[in-house]
Amino acid sequence: MILVRPAQEADIPQIRDIYLAVYGQDYPYQQFYDEQWLKWSIFSDDVLMLVAEETDGGRVVGTASVVFDIGAHSDLVGEFGRLAVHPDFRLQRIGSLLMEKRIEAIQDRLHVGLVEARVIHPYAQKISMAHGFSPMGFLPLKHSFTHRESLGLLGRYFHDALALRKNHPRIVPEAYPLAHLSMEQAGLPCDVIVDEDSAAYPATGEFQLTELTAKGYPSLLRIERGRVRNREIFGHTRLEYGFFKLRARQATYLLARDGNRIVGAIGFTLDRIEHTVRVIELITFTEQVIRFLLTELERKCREEWDVQYIETDVSAHAPRMQRTLIELQFVPAAYIPALVFHEVERLDIVRMVRLTALQDLGPVDLVPPMRAVADLVMQSFRDRTVAPRIAQAVADIPLFEGLNEEQRQRLAGTCSLKEFQLEERIFSEGEQADRMFILLRGSVRISLGAPAVKIGMVHEGETLGELSFLTSGPHSATANAESLAEAGELTHADLADLARRRPDIGLIIYRNLAAGLGQKLLRSDSSLRERLLSASELFHFSLPHPSRDQ
Repeated sequence: MILVRPAQEADIPQIRDIYLAVYGQDYPYQQFYDEQWLKWSIFSDDVLMLVAEETDGGRVVGTASVVFDIGAHSDLVGEFGRLAVHPDFRLQRIGSLLMEKRIEAIQDRLHVGLVEARVIHPYAQKISMAHGFSPMGFLPLKHSFTHRESLGLLGRYFHDALALRKNHPRIVPEAYPLAHLSMEQAGLPCDVIVDEDSAAYPATGEFQLTELTAKGYPSLLRIERGRVRNREIFGHTRLEYGFFKLRARQATYLLARDGNRIVGAIGFTLDRIEHTVRVIELITFTEQVIRFLLTELERKCREEWDVQYIETDVSAHAPRMQRTLIELQFVPAAYIPALVFHEVERLDIVRMVRLTALQDLGPVDLVPPMRAVADLVMQSFRDRTVAPRIAQAVADIPLFEGLNEEQRQRLAGTCSLKEFQLEERIFSEGEQADRMFILLRGSVRISLGAPAVKIGMVHEGETLGELSFLTSGPHSATANAESLAEAGELTHADLADLARRRPDIGLIIYRNLAAGLGQKLLRSDSSLRERLLSASELFHFSLPHPSRDQ
């Protein structure tokens, strides 16, 4: 029989042995094996540590904790972590029993419980979901074991957390699919408002960058007083906690100066073991300094500190900050309703992540609900690596002539990248079409009939398959890669959604598509021209009125 009880000082050697058996000698957080650190965890008010003990013999076979200081002081957020069962006792429901007892023990202490579950095996995911936690995010390559591992983020609510939630967050379109899925899996109605109009903070002004010292602390605190009312970035600590408390939590602030005057600061924690940075606070005298601070921190992470993973929690009511981070190559990796308690209500959070290099995730074993979240997040990461290339390419493509920089970036974020090998078939004559391609590299051969007769070529900077794409009819010709090729792919559904949300972009694209079709007619032979003209007569489309659906 197994008994779960609070950990005691006498359990420390056995807890240490369990960690060694589960994590191995190379675990980067060696404090798990330090008996003084384990003693502190047992007696700390910020940690609940339980053990699972065999009643016959008294052997400790498992341990689990809840850490209460991961949010700000009043957030009532706890992380259900450090669940470790000795390998000799797995598959005996000990992990589930530890989870049940943790939930019983913290009922009166938390509004929100979070689990960051390993994904190389499904155990923690299954245990968490069986006890009311739902998938809310996927954090790729966050954790460093012998190699970098991804984590699944799950959450559960207690007491009045959702009753205090502020309704109708405003989020950028890139965050909507994840927000919808996260709230659906948590059993919540999706009441978010998609904000297409909020612009990123501008990249203006020249400032000097220095690090916060005790001498500069009072000046920075004076900026915060009276100015930070609608926080946009949240973390587990804040400036007003005191300079020495910040140092104890390894929090650092970079200051932006205009001459001798401090005009802003960005707070973060740097974990040199994990090679990660977490942005915890942004304090500014003027909005002109916001992008400067974010850009400089990202540059230091990449060029000076060998940081591989940057994370920050952004208010779901701050679309301008979300948009700014999107432009700095951050991606929404989690959507957590009601995570932060701010003033008199709880705010939803978009957890945004930047990877300095997108690597192979390695082996993952995901339960289906977590797989759905992970697929969304990883598609966003892949798209973000593609978007800058497409945005650069479309500037020289006649199809997108007339789009300004913001419109090109918005369009590029809608496309995905496709790669084609030599002679790979892209589409076939008579095949139903639901997408078009923007050729970024290589060339494509267009042919008709069987046996195939070459009738033309498509080169870099041109579009492919747009006539059938517009008519939603079958392809009038066959396309094969003449060489290794890359193309931006735009589906009919994605373009229709973009045109509905942004009629200004849709109007320009459809106008240019019509002009481009006319040029291709002039280049084609007479028989193909007749077929294209016949098909074009069947095409009808309408755009939303500019005053609607914005």
